[in-house]
Amino acid sequence: MIVSDDGQEYVAESFCRQFYPWVRYTKGLQKGPAANRNNGAKLAIGDWLVFTDDDCLPDSGWLKAYAEAIQQYPECKAFEGAILPDDWNLLKKDMAECPVNTEGGCFWSANIMVKKELFFNIGGFDKEYIIAAREDQDLFYRLQGLTNIMFCKNVIVTHPVRFISFSKRMHMLKSRSENYLYFAQKNHRSLGFTSKKEIIFKGGIMAQLRALNKNLKSLKLKSSLINMYAIIAIYMPVYIKCFFSNETYS
Repeated sequence: MIVSDDGQEYVAESFCRQFYPWVRYTKGLQKGPAANRNNGAKLAIGDWLVFTDDDCLPDSGWLKAYAEAIQQYPECKAFEGAILPDDWNLLKKDMAECPVNTEGGCFWSANIMVKKELFFNIGGFDKEYIIAAREDQDLFYRLQGLTNIMFCKNVIVTHPVRFISFSKRMHMLKSRSENYLYFAQKNHRSLGFTSKKEIIFKGGIMAQLRALNKNLKSLKLKSSLINMYAIIAIYMPVYIKCFFSNETYS
């Protein structure tokens, strides 16, 4: 097992040496989660790379289940497993946040496995993603044309439900929207977008409106305010700028 520690204080190093001396520890590059995962992957000596995050708790049979999947689906060079919240009821509350994957098609880095040779052949995670969002789905789209990707519902990790403060969520909006724009422009063919204007309208404004409608029905008022702010202050100004543009993607 490899731990690539991208934290500011590197507290994981002493923890690993004391309790898990068999773990191979390395310091991260301080260039974001995508670059950090690539950094850890370079140290792997096996044929497969299995990724999870530092806040996740894999089931006791996690790696065994992945090994069985390799035997069962030898044509597949990429797999994703299930991600479950540690408290389903807590997830229903306003400002609660947790990635949940019970059906597949997400390919979130908290629980994925990729053939190492293929991973490096396509360049690994795109290090231009400097926050933890979309870099794993970007990898998913690049893998799709090269291999079947199997979802294994019995390969499970548990992810904690977290409450993100209103001010922090507001502060993160700009970087998240920029991250999404980079992702959507890069993968516009896979996403079905033909122009930047379409990305902003369908992927930005309409997506926020759908989230707003859902949050209002659930009486999540703070989340609803964030959706409205994202539409008015983040996406609408960009949409207005490109409204009269004829910029299209080939």
